[in-house]
Amino acid sequence: MASSSQAQPRAALLVTCLVDLFRPSVGFAANDLVEGAGCRVEVPPTQTCCGQPAHNAGATHEARAIAKRVIGEFADHDYVVAPSGSCAGMVHCHYPELFEDDPDWQTRARALAGKTFELTSFLVDRLGVDKVASRLDGIAAYHDGCSGKRELGISAQPRRLLQSVEGLEVRERKDPGLCCGFGGTFAVTFDRISARMTGDCARDLEGTGAQFLLGGDLGCLLNLAGWLRRKGSPVEVRHVAEILAGRMDTAPIGRAG
Repeated sequence: MASSSQAQPRAALLVTCLVDLFRPSVGFAANDLVEGAGCRVEVPPTQTCCGQPAHNAGATHEARAIAKRVIGEFADHDYVVAPSGSCAGMVHCHYPELFEDDPDWQTRARALAGKTFELTSFLVDRLGVDKVASRLDGIAAYHDGCSGKRELGISAQPRRLLQSVEGLEVRERKDPGLCCGFGGTFAVTFDRISARMTGDCARDLEGTGAQFLLGGDLGCLLNLAGWLRRKGSPVEVRHVAEILAGRMDTAPIGRAG
């Protein structure tokens, strides 16, 4: 822990659209975890979207405009932390690509990309956190979001932290590489393919016998929670940040409070 507030790293929380609109408790949990690890957490109040939907849809002009705004909003912080592998991946991997024809903005995009982290990666890889003080009695399965795993190498980090949660057993899926079918605009453009992928992924997760389905991307979790709810599954879906921070006072994702 830093000895004074002046010595504390300034970590800006990139809340993400889905967290802001559908699951604010994830943002509060992320704040608790980063603050508890010794950082001074700040939340730029004018932040909106990272531009990922526009980028995925091929709307490059709109994505660049959003990226410029985000770069300006977060430029002065030591770190940028997002409770989402896909949003962190957008900033870290794709912002520099958006400005390949603009050296000045690409330099700024690379600077932001270099200090942007997904939440569990920031805690484990950057701050050296290896345990948390929380408890959850039961069995859980973890879903690796595609963007976080493939773009940022996030897989071991959340599991390492979950191992320290008292009372929790984490079981691995038969096919951990299965995509949930969300993929942002993919779920809209290819809805039937997406629905089949979601079913395959959810059944694989249910096959572990887990009572809880955890993950680090709210888009994936909302998608899987919807399928499980429609099938009458008792499995509770929660964001990993909520478990690690001990914030279990909200209803599971996809269920009324």
